[in-house]
Formats: sequence, structure tokens, C-alpha cells
Amino acid sequence: MKVLIVSQYFQPESFRINDVVKSLVEKGVEVDVLTGKPNYPDGDYFQGYRGWGCQREQWAGANIYRVPLAARGKRSALKLIFNYLSFIAAGCLFGPWLLRRRRYDAIFVYATSPLLQAIPALFLGFLKRSKVLVWVQDLWPDSLAATGYVRNAVALKCVEYIVRLIYRHADLLLVQSEAFKQNVRKLAPGKPIVYYPNSVDRIFSSGDDGELPQLPFPYNGFTVVFAGNVGSGQAVEVIVGAADLLRGRQDISFVVFGKGSRWDWMESQVRELGLTNVYLPGRFPVEMMPGVMSKASVLLVTLADEAIFAATVPNKVQAYMAVGKPIIASLNGEGARLVAEAGAGLAVPAEDSTALAAAVLQLVEMTDAEREQMGENGRAFFKQHFDHDKLIDRLITHFSD
Repeated sequence: MKVLIVSQYFQPESFRINDVVKSLVEKGVEVDVLTGKPNYPDGDYFQGYRGWGCQREQWAGANIYRVPLAARGKRSALKLIFNYLSFIAAGCLFGPWLLRRRRYDAIFVYATSPLLQAIPALFLGFLKRSKVLVWVQDLWPDSLAATGYVRNAVALKCVEYIVRLIYRHADLLLVQSEAFKQNVRKLAPGKPIVYYPNSVDRIFSSGDDGELPQLPFPYNGFTVVFAGNVGSGQAVEVIVGAADLLRGRQDISFVVFGKGSRWDWMESQVRELGLTNVYLPGRFPVEMMPGVMSKASVLLVTLADEAIFAATVPNKVQAYMAVGKPIIASLNGEGARLVAEAGAGLAVPAEDSTALAAAVLQLVEMTDAEREQMGENGRAFFKQHFDHDKLIDRLITHFSD
């Protein structure tokens, strides 16, 4: 079987699609990847890459074809739009040339934001007469409005029209959350829509903590660890608020791993409020994260109080469950429901610092055995519903169908 993966983001950028590609190759699928030049999340090209020119590489047994791409820059809406549009244009212009004389049984789109990256895949599907599957990771245009990137009603309506066209011309739509189905169905009436959740790299469920980085905060005491993008969608204000409420508890600390558009704001707030119970060590390689998470007392996931995010399951939920630590889900909707259903931790309303602080105190008061049971519940739920190898087999079945 020959499959083309289309994704604006790919190794060495840290995204779920990297592990999917690696596992597909291991299971005998011949994989090509059409992608851009790595520059996420800092907005600068990774070492060894430049914006212009096409590039061919080999990675984990897959053929990687890179098209020119404008870097997203830092906190610039104009540069971000140009980044999105450059992949669409370069993918349509250079993709057919890079992939000339190559035939595929299926074309698979890893559709994080921007969903518009599916346009080159649909064009290639037309040229090569291949079926196109779109794995919807983000709900456009709703998420654009929720994060504040686009507020103009006319612009949002134009994006919605393009999304309708993408859905209409795809052959199968896979959605990362059951709650996505209703939203996607409104824009894609009559199209087959199948629930296909995210998993995580096997290193999170292997039980091997790997290398543990040297970090400037104590592992003793009760540590609440957040790992991932520190952006507006994560409503990290709730972490600062909860830490402020708990500043009198010297045995409790909040540790935020990652970077993003709100990291600088967090750093300034920690400094201005004099919060000695918040640590911002920054971003570390994904290989180190299982070890970091295993040292936490509890793992924290947050999302903004927006209707669109209530339908989303952040990928860190699966990672946290795989590690086997109790979870505090400071969010609404599907993600909170999964944590509660699994018995893997506590769910509190999104953007409610008081409720988050209370949940931390509730977990502090629990016995070690009670917290360990939550972690085991999460790990068992992960193995049943989100096991990486089972999901890869299911994806290959979708390709075959």
C-alpha cells in the first residue's frame, strides 16, 4: 500500500503525525510526506532549513518532500496568514512536480490548523485519482473566532465557505473527538464522518521514564505539572490565578513546561505578583516528557471557556493517561467527560481559578493510594481506547476501505 501524508507540520516539529508515519512504515506501508520547512512554534526556521527551495529527505523509512514556506514569525497575524497561504500555494505549485510519476492508494491529511492545508491534498488527489482522507484536529472557522485570530464576520464566512468545499471534496472525514461530529456534519451533510481519536508516542505508555532533565525546581512537595502549548486557547490565566490563591501553601508548586504566545505574559505575571510557587522551565524534547510527568504529583490540562473548545480533546489528555498520573481537567465538555468517565482525576469548569485551587487541595488531602488508583484508572482507559498500535491498524483499515 502506498500512502501520501500531507501536513504543514512534520519532524523535527513535534506533532502526532510523526509517530503515525513511523508506525505506518513499520507495518509495511510505503509512505511519502509532503510538508513545509520546520519553524513551529518559535516562528524561526530550524537549523539546516531555509524558506525558499524544495528539499527531499528520508526519515524513519519515509520519503519527505518539503516545499517552500514562509515562517510564521512571532506574534504577527500578518505573518501567520502568509505562513498558511504559502503552504497552500507551494503545495499546489511544487507538490505535483516533486511527486511526479508517483501513484498513491490514498492521500491522508493531518488537518491541524490551518485546515486549508487540505487544499493541496485535494488537488493532488484530483491529479492522481486518489482518495483523500482528512483527519480533522481543529474546527474551522469556529476556532479562529474563539482564539481571537479572526474577528471579522465577513472573513469568517469566507473561511467557512472554503471549509465546506474541503469537506465536500474529501472522501472520508476522520474526527479526533466524538463531539466534533455534530459540528463537522453541519458543514459536510451526507459525507462519511468517523471518530478516530489521537494517541501518543509509545514512550509515554512504556513505563520507561527515560532521561530526566536538571530543572530549577524541587521535585519534593506537591507538584502540579502543565505540559504543552502556552497559548490563548489554553487560558493559562487560570494557572496564575490558582497559584496566587495557593501562595500560602509552600508545599504546593505549579510547573509549566512549554512555550507559546502567552508564555511571556505568564513570566511577567509571576514576577509582578511575586509568585514563588510557579516555575516556567520552558520547552524540552518530547523524549524527556515522560520522565518529567512521572515526577509530578498531578498533571494539569486547561482550555479556554469557549463552546468550540468544549468539543475538543487536547492530545495531552491521552499523554497524561498513558503516563498513569492523576489529572486535573480545567476545561468543559468532551475532555472533562473523558477524565471523569475514566476515573482518572478531577474535572473543574474552564477558567475558574477558585475551582482549580480547590481541586489541587482536594488531591493534596487524598492518600497516596487514592491518587495512584486515579493514575491506574487513566492508564487502563488509555490502553482500552487510545492504544497507539490499535489505532494505527484501524487507520490502515480506513486506507484499505
